[in-house]
Amino acid sequence: MLAVFDKSVAKSPEALHSPHSGPVLALKDGVLVHHFGSTHPGSVTVNLGSDGLISYSLNKQNPLLPRLFAVVDDIFCLFQGHIENVALLKQQYGLNKTANEVVIVIEAYRTLRDRGPYPADQVVRDIQGKFAFILYDSASKAAFIAADADGSVPFFWGTDSEGHLVLSDDDEIVKKGCGKSFAPFPKGCFFTSSKGLRSFEHPLNEVKPVPRVDSSGQVCGATFTVDAESKREAVGMPRVGSAANWSSNY
Repeated sequence: MLAVFDKSVAKSPEALHSPHSGPVLALKDGVLVHHFGSTHPGSVTVNLGSDGLISYSLNKQNPLLPRLFAVVDDIFCLFQGHIENVALLKQQYGLNKTANEVVIVIEAYRTLRDRGPYPADQVVRDIQGKFAFILYDSASKAAFIAADADGSVPFFWGTDSEGHLVLSDDDEIVKKGCGKSFAPFPKGCFFTSSKGLRSFEHPLNEVKPVPRVDSSGQVCGATFTVDAESKREAVGMPRVGSAANWSSNY
């Protein structure tokens, strides 16, 4: 799977950028998505206009960690992996028996966006299993991205020289679009357009970047770890009927 977002949708962390990457452009002339298509036969691409693109293929997928794609009410979602507590989540979100993992993620996000009772970290923490997902809400121009606590699904992110955020389960694709400005997506974390990168395992702690260095000694993006020393303020829930826009809190 592949997603590229404009910085107006998802601003990539500055620590991902490597000074040794050079002028790498992920969206220019469709080079990256064409490369993805040539290495992943049968791929389908959804053009999000100036906001970016989403592309996926069922080629060479792990049968234990299948890829799924769905669109519900202008919410696009790529999901890879397997959720263990599907039945419980279907009941929690009022979904029918035919709903699969990607539909569950969309409904969980929609509940969160529409001022549901759970904070974002709990929404992701409630998903038990092996997973990575990329969600884009075209109505609010927002991205919601996460990976499980064990990093069970190969998942990488990076930034090109124009600040576009690139995500894929194929590290070679991310290298092609970002040069040295990439890293594995942090396990146990989620990323939102409004709040950036956070840990859903330790929601009250900040995450801090640690520079990655390749075999030649050059900085190659950054990994992110939970900072045990730092604490963020807990965000209070808005009262029922509040005019506050709850989406800005996730």
